[in-house]
Amino acid sequence: MMAVKMSKKASSIDMTAMCDVSFLLLTFFILTSTAKVPEAMPVDMPSSTVQSKLPESNLATLTIGKGKVFFDLKGREVRIQTLEKMAEKYGVEFTDEDKKEFSLMEGIGVDIASLKSIIEMKSSERLKANQPGVPKDSLNNQLAEWIQFARQANIDINDKDLEIAIKGDAKEEYPSIRKVMDILQDQGVNSFSLVTGLRGKDF
Repeated sequence: MMAVKMSKKASSIDMTAMCDVSFLLLTFFILTSTAKVPEAMPVDMPSSTVQSKLPESNLATLTIGKGKVFFDLKGREVRIQTLEKMAEKYGVEFTDEDKKEFSLMEGIGVDIASLKSIIEMKSSERLKANQPGVPKDSLNNQLAEWIQFARQANIDINDKDLEIAIKGDAKEEYPSIRKVMDILQDQGVNSFSLVTGLRGKDF
């Protein structure tokens, strides 16, 4: 008996639904993602397995690297009030526009006298500017003043103690870190966070 050969037809898959799903997912991730804020001084953080997250508010971050210290603070109103207190202490004048721009800036690494010129720069220019770090020596310890005024401003505005985080470069020498810790301890701050990069656990 003769076998009947079935004619082979080219199979086709309708990809319309798959394209729709792909574009919906792409749109979702674009709309819900947040752009990474460029850091004033990028550092290579040491690794750890701790997964605790830093708070989104009531936080001051001290970034240490290459012997420099940069100061950053969360909250626009807190930043403005802290700047006003520093300006009053050191006799520096800032306009309302300067204060508004400062409230939106990333961390700073200059003395208060040079801050106005940094504020007037564009964001891209600030990242390229060679900021020498906030002064922290015994004769001109502006870092201690920034921390003290920021703590007062945060209590006045948010009625909460300001949390402190230290983000140090993995290759930074210990005396630089110790100097910042001493400044904090002089103000009675004995509890602070150390920012690290996450690494996988060893099993």
